[in-house]
Amino acid sequence: MALEPFSHSEALTLGVELELQLVNTHDYDLAPYANDMLRLMSRRKLPGNVVPEMTSSMIEISTGVCRSPAQALDELTQIRDALVQSADKLNIAVVGGGTHPFQQWHEQRIYDKPRFRQLSDLYGYLSKQFTIFGQHVHIGCPDADSALLMLHRMSRFIPHFIALSASSPFVQGQDTAFDSARLNSVFAFPLSGRAPFALSWDEFTAYFDKMTHTGVVSSMKDFYWDIRPKPEFGTIEIRVFDTPLTVKRAAALAALVQALAAWFLHEQPFMPAEDDYLVYSYNRFQACRFGLDAIYVDPAGGQHQPLREHLLQTLELLKPHANAAGAADALAMLSDSTRRGQNDARWLREQHDREDLLAEVSRLAGLRFRS
Repeated sequence: MALEPFSHSEALTLGVELELQLVNTHDYDLAPYANDMLRLMSRRKLPGNVVPEMTSSMIEISTGVCRSPAQALDELTQIRDALVQSADKLNIAVVGGGTHPFQQWHEQRIYDKPRFRQLSDLYGYLSKQFTIFGQHVHIGCPDADSALLMLHRMSRFIPHFIALSASSPFVQGQDTAFDSARLNSVFAFPLSGRAPFALSWDEFTAYFDKMTHTGVVSSMKDFYWDIRPKPEFGTIEIRVFDTPLTVKRAAALAALVQALAAWFLHEQPFMPAEDDYLVYSYNRFQACRFGLDAIYVDPAGGQHQPLREHLLQTLELLKPHANAAGAADALAMLSDSTRRGQNDARWLREQHDREDLLAEVSRLAGLRFRS
């Protein structure tokens, strides 16, 4: 199958997707209510989309094409409110977070859809272990070559995205000691990790043709990269975020992506290089394991510094671009939580320290999502 042409999109437009947990209100374990939720949500006139995900205790919501983080927040809020009202009718709850804290993977059911059945046949138990929950952010790019340049520039900030969004400290009833354990599950898939270093669409097309010739892939959907081009939308898609506990934080993370993209397009601050990826996996691991307390290795110079320090410097640098997009408050919120070392993973651990019951942590996270 040939790689489709890179579609035109308006530069710096946004799209946000959130994968969400459906839990019962008896013991706050995952519950297979996706079909019922989709049926109720189909009766509502809403922006964006609501679709099933790999297993039947998950649901994915997405905005339409948004020009600002404020528009993204407005659309996410409308969908969130409709989700909560529908869930109340079913006596279930909708919850954010990158992992459910105590679900057992073997109890999950693959959603009855041809692509999901195909993936289940291919990946076996990994498909049920893929009952994890992420936020994806699309950013519009003016052309295909600009998209690849933006992708590789954005890769330097993957640890920043991970640390800010981390919300998956618990897996199968255990504290993993990671802030983002979700990404360990993603890494189990053979076509995960980073995109190949290509700065022209012709070069990337040649790579894609070689991969399809091997029979390993048939479309861009087969790549589980941290960032991948989406030629049908004219975007790049950033996939490392855990689903936040609130739509407000989700919109703030989208604001960060848009501000970075504006900085790249307007100022061309640096040229990415293959050697940037020498420290990529280390930085990624540090952010997953330690969150905002991670160490960041600068890809250009090799200097080590606290990720929190580099993140605050970056947020300060991006202020003019955030102001131009009306997103100053969103970046200020991220700056404040960074200074306090407070991400959603820490909040979840604090609730567990106080309640000592993961079901109660899940209940409280559901209340937080509603707010």
